[in-house]
Amino acid sequence: MSGDIDLETGMIAVIGTLNFIINIAWFLIIASAIFSWLYAFNVINVNNQAINMIGRSLYQLTEPLYRPIRRFLPDMGGVDLSPLVVLVILYFIQLFLNTTIAPALIR
Repeated sequence: MSGDIDLETGMIAVIGTLNFIINIAWFLIIASAIFSWLYAFNVINVNNQAINMIGRSLYQLTEPLYRPIRRFLPDMGGVDLSPLVVLVILYFIQLFLNTTIAPALIR
């Protein structure tokens, strides 16, 4: 019986960790989108080394999420819908975790 409790606690911890990672990914995607708009409208000075480092870091963290999606999306000119698609996918993964998996563990 105590083994079941440990397994349930471990699975709940895994779900909590996955939720945390998804929330971090949401934050990074939104920050990357805002940064790209500020860059596109020339609001920020990309010659500043700190700003350039932040932009590169955001790009390196989010690009692996966007790349597979861009293969399936049609070319829309200057509009990149891959961040929106990734956010929707992350939302549904989190919804599935929290409405299907987590309640099944807590009985």
